[in-house]
Amino acid sequence: MKFLSAVARISLVYDLAVGIVMLAATDLLATVFGVPPPTPILFAKLLGLFLICVGLGYIPAIRNPEIHRGYLWIFGPLLKGAGAVTFIVDYVINASPRAFLLFAATDGTLAALTLWGLLSLSRERPRLSGRSSARP
Repeated sequence: MKFLSAVARISLVYDLAVGIVMLAATDLLATVFGVPPPTPILFAKLLGLFLICVGLGYIPAIRNPEIHRGYLWIFGPLLKGAGAVTFIVDYVINASPRAFLLFAATDGTLAALTLWGLLSLSRERPRLSGRSSARP
């Protein structure tokens, strides 16, 4: 569980950092990546807010990843994994900037680490057979 808590902590910092920059410095972020600011800019601001909320959602999972594994499944392998694939597909099909692959690598790595931690957690948990092991 310590491994999964550490991955959740990294995801918290990553999502908060990207979300805050997206929300507070949208134009600067666009310039750094060599793309025009999105139009309307509201969509980028909402994405920043979304990322901040996703990041904050990791706080309970850091404390107890087993109880909050549903959150980790949705925002780890599912969201970050799909995000990584989306960045790669956009790079190949739409020739998006090469720098976008940094997000693909980061999201993909966090998705894979979260998946590994979740699968390890499920192997550690005792299996419930429905039968009592106590003998009369």
